[in-house]
Amino acid sequence: MTTYALFGAMEQGFAYGLMVIGVYLTFRVLDFPDLTVDGSLPLGAAVSAVVITSGYSPLLAIFLAACAGFIAGAVTGILNTKFKILHLLASILTMISLYSINLRIMGRPNMALLGQDTVVDWFMNFSGFVAYLSTPIFFGIICFIAVFILIWFLHTEHGLAFLATGDNIQMITSQGVNTDNVIIFGVGLSNALVAASGALVAQNQGAADVNMGVGTIIAGLASVIIGETVFGDKTISRALIAALLGSVLYRVAIALALGLKLGSFSFTPSDLNLITALLVIFALVMPKMKQKFIARRAS
Repeated sequence: MTTYALFGAMEQGFAYGLMVIGVYLTFRVLDFPDLTVDGSLPLGAAVSAVVITSGYSPLLAIFLAACAGFIAGAVTGILNTKFKILHLLASILTMISLYSINLRIMGRPNMALLGQDTVVDWFMNFSGFVAYLSTPIFFGIICFIAVFILIWFLHTEHGLAFLATGDNIQMITSQGVNTDNVIIFGVGLSNALVAASGALVAQNQGAADVNMGVGTIIAGLASVIIGETVFGDKTISRALIAALLGSVLYRVAIALALGLKLGSFSFTPSDLNLITALLVIFALVMPKMKQKFIARRAS
């Protein structure tokens, strides 16, 4: 792998880093399988593209994208808690609805940002770095700031209630906590991060597309599992950082796989889902193989 390809993979890893953190919050912290993210990522991209092409600030575009994502996640939470719809089905219903909503927002299947100022351009002009260096650094800074804010939040009283809701909902309910509100807020926060990631991806790629969220949940879960396998998850702080670094490792692994050639055989971009599945299987099997290896050595 060339240096340019490595930085490109890191750029993609950090660009989708907020999405992976959002997926971690719902699947690991809240124990809430949420497929809304497949719709909230392009939602963030769509809102960001419309705001920027309307002449407003790219920073405002990211903020409004996050707000739209929060609303989408909150709708899923409300369907589950207030209307007692199974969480998986509630998220699927929201995800399906968002496809039409995203088309309504953009008024077309895709929207280009060519010639428009983005936060990526701002940072590159400010830092003076070349594009292939400035973008991963900028996205990395954003992701680590988000991680540290979340670590702080999860150590507050409300954050502990958030953790307890996913760990033992009966116990925290007996303590007088309104778990419905916690779930609605948690799923909303998760999708706000996902939508913000979509806004960053759109501004980086120079376009928003209604289909750009396909496979988002698979990539997010793969990144979380790889991060936990490689870096561990003994504490919430370590787990959040591991999820973010797992996003980078996932993109690097894909870049390596796409560049792999065995004789006349090589992977193509159409094999992305297959590569993802193989990475997830490897990440799930590796800890068990490691335990068996340690047990054999000990005996």
